[in-house]
Amino acid sequence: MIGPGQAPTQAAVLELRSEQEVVREAYVFLDEKRLLLASELLRQLRLYRRLSSELDALHESARDAMQAALMHHGLNGLQVYPAKSFDDAEFKQETRNFMGVELIETELIMENAADRVTLPPNPSAKAENCSRLFCDITMKSAVLAGISGNLYRLLAEYRITERRSRALENIILPEIDLSLREMSTHLEELDLEDAIRVRLRS
Repeated sequence: MIGPGQAPTQAAVLELRSEQEVVREAYVFLDEKRLLLASELLRQLRLYRRLSSELDALHESARDAMQAALMHHGLNGLQVYPAKSFDDAEFKQETRNFMGVELIETELIMENAADRVTLPPNPSAKAENCSRLFCDITMKSAVLAGISGNLYRLLAEYRITERRSRALENIILPEIDLSLREMSTHLEELDLEDAIRVRLRS
């Protein structure tokens, strides 16, 4: 649709065609970005589901290990069993940029923390296994937390890109196409009128 105050001239048609080309290039870029974001989103989602499944299995094992430790030490004996210290645990994160989205890989390293565990008065393999499993849960949860944040940011960027892409495809480009058709039709009518006017004069 020809905008208000926009005269249907050849210069206006050329300008509008140039604008149409720019908008089309923007649409192609946004559409490609949307597909790449969707691909990365699915990759992160598969990783999230795999780690969640592993974490569920660890919870089951840790529950069984705790029951075994309780049976061996009793409630009072397990309550006084020294807990692992997190004072020297190291939380690491690496950041990378993906199509304008900050993706973070997180990890909790507990090797140094394990070195400073106080020796229990009555150690047992059952209690140590229980402790190890709960440490594994903590470390895997740290990895899962990073992926969870990535999913949130990727989804937000995907939705923004989707809206912009659809706006260009369904609103802006059709409006430009309509304006071009109207201008071209109007110019053709003017040319026809000029041609008829010349013939009538001759």
